[in-house]
Amino acid sequence: MEEIFFFVSVFLVFVASFVYAETEFEYPNPETYLPSPHEIKKAKALLDDPRSLMEKFHPSKTLPPELWAKLTWDKKEMSDLWAEIVGFKAPDVVGKVAPEIKPGKYTYRDVERLPGLKKLIAPEMLENFIKPGGKPLAGNIPEFEIVPTQQFYMALPVSKATKKNMGKAKLDDQGYIINSSWEAGYPFPRPSGKFKAQQIINNYFMKYTTYELNFRVFGQGHGYDKHLEKDYDSTYFLDSMLLAKRTVMPPYGYYDERARKNGEQKTYFNAIFSPREYRGTTFLQYYYQSSNKFTQGMLYIPSIRRIRKMSSTDTQDPINGQDLIYDDMDGFSQKLSPERYPYTFELIADMQEYLSPVSIDGTEYIDSKDGYSVKNVKMMRRPFYAVKLIQQDPNYVYSKRIIYIDAEAFYSTHMYFYDQKGRLYRDQYVPLYFLEESGMLIANGLTMAMRDHLDLHSTIMQSYTAPAFWQRSHFSMKNMSKYGK
Repeated sequence: MEEIFFFVSVFLVFVASFVYAETEFEYPNPETYLPSPHEIKKAKALLDDPRSLMEKFHPSKTLPPELWAKLTWDKKEMSDLWAEIVGFKAPDVVGKVAPEIKPGKYTYRDVERLPGLKKLIAPEMLENFIKPGGKPLAGNIPEFEIVPTQQFYMALPVSKATKKNMGKAKLDDQGYIINSSWEAGYPFPRPSGKFKAQQIINNYFMKYTTYELNFRVFGQGHGYDKHLEKDYDSTYFLDSMLLAKRTVMPPYGYYDERARKNGEQKTYFNAIFSPREYRGTTFLQYYYQSSNKFTQGMLYIPSIRRIRKMSSTDTQDPINGQDLIYDDMDGFSQKLSPERYPYTFELIADMQEYLSPVSIDGTEYIDSKDGYSVKNVKMMRRPFYAVKLIQQDPNYVYSKRIIYIDAEAFYSTHMYFYDQKGRLYRDQYVPLYFLEESGMLIANGLTMAMRDHLDLHSTIMQSYTAPAFWQRSHFSMKNMSKYGK
């Protein structure tokens, strides 16, 4: 399989000049600097490997110098401006809950004997993740290290756009964002009022993490049944491009006239290399700003050599044997609509202090000798919002979602989805790495656990994410067929 990856990466570099011949922007072709899947797998194995991909593939080492220079800004300026915008720095607002719990190493047994430590862990994480490794689910966290809290801030252009447009974004009388009122930056950097929960969710949806959503992520993962026997081996890449409200790199605002005319927000392109039965499957999705315009998804199915348009219910299907559905991409990507599968929103935690999984050095790994548990986990005291989304249509796969969202940076590291009987169905856990030079939260060589509590199946993933500024032709049906063949 590694030979196939190597061939694909060489082929992509070969065609690079043709793919980028039409661009009017002076971006380096991502295919010329991205490490190959073979190189990534060699640098960090999925199991039992505490090495950090950031040591070898930090963007300062892999990106062309001129691109890296455009993605870095003065750290103090970013820090001060973002604190002015959100009204605080995380280190200044935490430490109030259980101050006797200091930075250091702890285990699940310490949680059982220390009431203050238990209080610092969100109830759902405490019940489902903080436990010994072992059957029936992979991805438990039997031990962790609490590290000092640091401030997370946004890239300087994002912060400037947020400050410039502060107070402009509006919600309608049902709590849905009026897109014409929001220009760029985070729409609600200081959530408040009647629709505070909806404002928080909109910030999460419109997040500017991961190079302002212009990236390629290489992923590899395993699936495990309830006996922790591996039942599939997955490798893929996912490409993303922000189409509206762009601030970091030109074109600013809308990517092009098509994006403006159609109200496009972002697009994803996914190509699967394994398992064998899914090899050659490609997936293209366009997200729209309007709450009444449904996400457009298309699948290339290699067995029939055809592209199939996805319906509104297809987004509830599992993705190629993994323990998530299309609406769970990026944690939560389901269209927020007052008409199609609408939610009511409830804020169940408001600036509550909890320990959050973060990546400090990228050394997290899955320990196959300890029940496929996650080791080298770092936890940081963070201020959190928790939003409960209650589904109003009983025909949807979930009855509710509970999402924990960082109050300083509007990202989520863990979330929980319940079936129509109120049972925990699926959960996700993913730590993010804070790239201080860029003001970006990214996934790089980190371990993600996605679990199905009803079918007792687990997926563990490792990813490497790099900035990649694509052009429109990359996100097309023609490209779906090309990568699928």
